[in-house]
Amino acid sequence: MSAGQVALVATLAVPAVGASVVAALPSRADRAARLVGTVAAAVTLVVSAALYRPGDGGWFSFGPNPPAIRPWHDLDVSWASGLDLRFHLGVDGISYPLVVLTALLTLLCCGYTLWHVPDPGRGRLLTALLLAIEVGILGTFLALDLVLFFVFFEVVLLPMYAVIAVWGGPDRRHAARKFVLYTLLGSVLLLVGVFTVVSAAGTGDIVALTAANPLSRGTQLAAFTLLALGLAVKAPLWPLHTWLPDAHTEAPTVGSVILAGVLLKMGTYGLIRVAVGVAPEGARWAAPVVGSLAVAAIIVGSLVCLAQRELKRLIAYSSVGHMGFVMLGIATLTATGLQAALIGNVAHGIITGLLFFLAGAVKDRAHTGLLDDLGGLRERAPGLAGVLGFAAIASLGLPGLAGFWGEAFAVVGSLRRGGPLWSTLAAIAALGGALTAAYFLRLLRRVSHGPASPVVAAMPAGLARPELASWGPLVLLALAVGLVPALVLGMAHDPVQALTEVVNR
Repeated sequence: MSAGQVALVATLAVPAVGASVVAALPSRADRAARLVGTVAAAVTLVVSAALYRPGDGGWFSFGPNPPAIRPWHDLDVSWASGLDLRFHLGVDGISYPLVVLTALLTLLCCGYTLWHVPDPGRGRLLTALLLAIEVGILGTFLALDLVLFFVFFEVVLLPMYAVIAVWGGPDRRHAARKFVLYTLLGSVLLLVGVFTVVSAAGTGDIVALTAANPLSRGTQLAAFTLLALGLAVKAPLWPLHTWLPDAHTEAPTVGSVILAGVLLKMGTYGLIRVAVGVAPEGARWAAPVVGSLAVAAIIVGSLVCLAQRELKRLIAYSSVGHMGFVMLGIATLTATGLQAALIGNVAHGIITGLLFFLAGAVKDRAHTGLLDDLGGLRERAPGLAGVLGFAAIASLGLPGLAGFWGEAFAVVGSLRRGGPLWSTLAAIAALGGALTAAYFLRLLRRVSHGPASPVVAAMPAGLARPELASWGPLVLLALAVGLVPALVLGMAHDPVQALTEVVNR
């Protein structure tokens, strides 16, 4: 095996082994187990970062029409020969940023548990579940076989259910059940879509399916509909989003960070890699509907945020709007739109992950998330208020910060698609961007300004070092991606161009 293939396997094996070891340690060694889990997460981040292959000019060796998927590293071995199933892994410029983001957020969450474990304790099991979730998410981003993609997609379900149901808020059982029921609905549709493609094409290899496009028009329409609906539940696309606010609100801080930061990206990444790549004709056919629903998500999410009175719930609904911009970028099927979706995915993971860390810190100190009770935060805890203000401004899309590029490129991509429909969608999406600024500024006014409320006046004033260690990398990344978007867009340029050629074939 090459070094790249070893790194691919290690990216999945290290957190899997770490989860098993942490779960096997006795309960009396709870802190030691959390430390082991954090070390496993750190090793995973190092290994996943090593997957990067700079200066890969191999695309040009394929002439003017390179393949739509040409992984930097590729591992393809027989998995179940009797069923012709392949264990096919690979990473390229589309998947790599999400792989690293997943590893980073998992490390920050595991490190956070060293300092703070929510009730009812048992941090050892929480850390093991976080690592198990990481395996499923990383596998989803690395899988280049449809069946393997589906398997990893489902690995996440039960561990995330347990995180919400055991360590969540007062209505955690209801939120966890709702998460499972919606996700199972999407999984059934996704499974039928995978079966439709594999049975018609005779293979589940995503690279081969994207390159050869062997499906008939009718099969592509059916397959895209099924795949897109199944993935849209996870994204989530309006009106399939109603599980999200409850899950985010009731989940513990680390659960909300993983949910918002990377779990939602499984749906949008799957739409780009699987649904659009495997069924491009179906994508062209359904693009106006997907784009319209995406813009509806932007507007509905923003209006609901303007009426929200609870901090975590407001941030949860903001995800509906932000992911609407990602879905709009995908729906345009242009290089600009797909690039908008990719950088929007990364920016949302960074910024909203930071926002949920901050929301958790506020609730832990004030014991409430109601906006009416949180006035005057900057008077009592100026450091916390300052970081919250930075994250809110980054999320509303201020130029120079990470949130700007995905929203701006999605609107530009829609305009470049042209025609009355797409121009109208671009205009409405731009209005949604203004509404995003309105509800985040309202949030800052309600929480940070004015005299300190009684609960805020009783809060501790300082920031703990573990909090700074968890938040610091996300603050720096929000600045880095905002100032140098080529960190994400540069490595994805060639595969995005090749994918748009497949779509426009």
